[in-house]
Amino acid sequence: MNIKRFTTEQKDTLIKLLHDGEHSCVVGSTSGDIYTFDRRGVKDLYELLCNRPEILHHAFIADKVVGKGAAAIICAGSVQEIYTDVISQSAEALLCDHGVIVQYGQRVPHIINRAGTDICPVEKLCAECGTPAECVKQISLFLQK
Repeated sequence: MNIKRFTTEQKDTLIKLLHDGEHSCVVGSTSGDIYTFDRRGVKDLYELLCNRPEILHHAFIADKVVGKGAAAIICAGSVQEIYTDVISQSAEALLCDHGVIVQYGQRVPHIINRAGTDICPVEKLCAECGTPAECVKQISLFLQK
């Protein structure tokens, strides 16, 4: 099977779109299509995984923040490579364990919630999960609330 690799120029274009467009996430699919998302948290990635998984398959993702929950969705979706401005240590470990190529601006111990007062609720939910599937199940229950 011949997997399309993203060029440095293509990746730079998606990262620039992330920042210039003030998006929360940009996905470049192997078909050449580009998808932009603006909601915070993991909801957009989760909905892609559930409803349009082919978009994630071998994709390149540029994202503002990747915690363990987003990392689990990325792994479950068979994403090839990501760039993120901020990544948690547990997210980086999960991604690397599943063969996802990772580039980031800053690595932090944990993703912090929007109020800046505690660890992100999805990061907490996924902390004890051992696999992407376990994390995705927890995220599903969380988003149903």
